[in-house]
Amino acid sequence: MKHRHSDENGFSIYVGLDWGTTFHRACVLDASGKILRECRIDHSGQAIMGFLRDLNGMVSGKPDSVAVAIEVPRGPVVEAFLEGGFTVFSINPKQLDRFRDRYTVAGAKDDSRDAYVAADSLRTDQHCFRRLGVHHPDVVRLRELSRTEESLGGDLRRVINQLYQLLLRYYPQLLQLSSTPDEPWIWALLELAPVPQRGARLTVVRLKQLLSKHRIHRWTAEEVREVLATTPLPLAAGSADAISEHALLLLPQLRLLYGQRQQIRDRIEALLDRMTILGRENSEFQEHRDIGLLLSLPGVGCLIGANLFSEGSDPLA
Repeated sequence: MKHRHSDENGFSIYVGLDWGTTFHRACVLDASGKILRECRIDHSGQAIMGFLRDLNGMVSGKPDSVAVAIEVPRGPVVEAFLEGGFTVFSINPKQLDRFRDRYTVAGAKDDSRDAYVAADSLRTDQHCFRRLGVHHPDVVRLRELSRTEESLGGDLRRVINQLYQLLLRYYPQLLQLSSTPDEPWIWALLELAPVPQRGARLTVVRLKQLLSKHRIHRWTAEEVREVLATTPLPLAAGSADAISEHALLLLPQLRLLYGQRQQIRDRIEALLDRMTILGRENSEFQEHRDIGLLLSLPGVGCLIGANLFSEGSDPLA
């Protein structure tokens, strides 16, 4: 096998990868910037592993002498390179746009050119890239749980905003009780009295049962009844009933998303507790020790701590 010379960074080959949905574009350069190979890699295990084997063959089985540049800092392709022993660097897409200006006046995106730009820019400006590392499985799981919680939170907020707009149209009394209708007790009240006319007929006894079940103490049953008894909006006949049907359809979605988010939060809390104990009792769990230190900071709860640690574990380390 032909020996390839390394540059001052210790890499003999630079690979630029332009991430795609069904396939990826790759460009392979030597340390002097000469193009050794340009190819398309299908998004399949067979194609990706085949490309890794080819790279290994080009460097005589020394994957640590290969530097890989990619915009996306996560995903199966990144993990495949890291697990294979290759050195992977990520770069902000906006920074790659600036590098693209070196090679084309128009600056238009082109997958093949972008793969070359990424590889050559890593070769000449490694300081602009962030080196990625292999993390403990607990850190990988924490990152996925944290992102899932954020995604569910976004979905929940969208449905809550829909309910808010509907209540604004026909049932503003409920918004007096909760300016953001994101609480299960408000959903239960809406289910019990889906239109203002029915809300005005609810008894104090029934409202006490509802508030007690959901442990609501900031409102008394008498206060809630007084709010519900206020004059409803003057709507056309049938409007309130029609809008209430839409509002009631949102409740199963809200309960599902609310429950799923709570499950994820419980898993995050349990994982953080386990990681903290491991880090305290085992000196070899360096990453786990950091989470204990992070959570000890004032104002840093489980969700913020999980986010900071999972997305910024490298700088924290």
